[in-house]
Amino acid sequence: MKVAFFDTKPYDRPSFERYGAEAGIEFKFYEGKLSSDTVELANGADAVCVFVNDDVNAEVIDGLYERGVKLIALRSAGYNNVDVRHAFGKIHVVHVPAYSPYSVAEHAMALLLTSIRRIHKAYNRTREFNFSLSGLTGFDLHGKTVGVIGTGRIGRIFIDICRGFGMRVLAYDKFPAKDSGIEYVSLEELYRNSDIISLHCPLTEESHHMIGSEAIAAMKKGVILVNTSRGALVDAEALLEGIKARQVGAACLDVYEEEADVFFHDFSGHIVSDDVLARLISMPNVIVTSHQAFLTEEALNNIAETTVKNILSYFENDGLCDNELCYRCGNIERCKKERKERCF
Repeated sequence: MKVAFFDTKPYDRPSFERYGAEAGIEFKFYEGKLSSDTVELANGADAVCVFVNDDVNAEVIDGLYERGVKLIALRSAGYNNVDVRHAFGKIHVVHVPAYSPYSVAEHAMALLLTSIRRIHKAYNRTREFNFSLSGLTGFDLHGKTVGVIGTGRIGRIFIDICRGFGMRVLAYDKFPAKDSGIEYVSLEELYRNSDIISLHCPLTEESHHMIGSEAIAAMKKGVILVNTSRGALVDAEALLEGIKARQVGAACLDVYEEEADVFFHDFSGHIVSDDVLARLISMPNVIVTSHQAFLTEEALNNIAETTVKNILSYFENDGLCDNELCYRCGNIERCKKERKERCF
């Protein structure tokens, strides 16, 4: 079984090579992203394995289909970069719904603590033997209100962490978790009452730019925004304006809406052409990490194991896989039918 593996990073190979060898899967690793320009690299492959910044649009899907590729295996939970609707009837799509929700939730809290306690500034100062405390005053999380948008696995773990700090939690989710003990409110109430807002929801047409100028204007003055989900949930230009107007007190970003050509690469010796990103990074109250929230040993191991199992399940069980993303009933993840038959 041959799988073309796109957007390969050094940390991907060890776990995928190990699980692939055990399963009899031959991974062909490519550093380049999957796109209309690189789809020909999938020639002779039974499946392709892609990540969040591979562009699996309609043209690419048609190119894969013409080359006999039967499966698109995402090694991520998110799938907004894949045209699932266009793939229906042509190529099956599977993903990794949960690899280590703790890694992302813990990273969100790490970003928040770093920001409010000025850890990054203190670190840079002491490396230059500057031990002044001027300008490093933070505030307690205890007693503050955090608004959590999205209460899936990651969101609920983040809520548990916040509760451990003695915070009040407000939450919004289109599909509230039943009997969870979570205090659900409307988005308007969440914006109005939250000192901190953390995003843990998927990117859809409905949630695209949900944090825009109107939403920011409705928030408490000085609110802290944390985004470890998908970059396009936040209108970056609106965020920049909110920071300049002092409406947003701080921003902690592990994702960015135009990250595809920037994140995962070293531009330390170059000028970054994205003016909005450059201006955000220059702000003293903004912390940006390059989509690294998932990057723990446990998560990498789980991603590889689940992805290999997804591939084996599809090819050994007549196209059946519990982690398939199907457009048959129009409800993609929450497919109403039981997985007892192929989607197509």
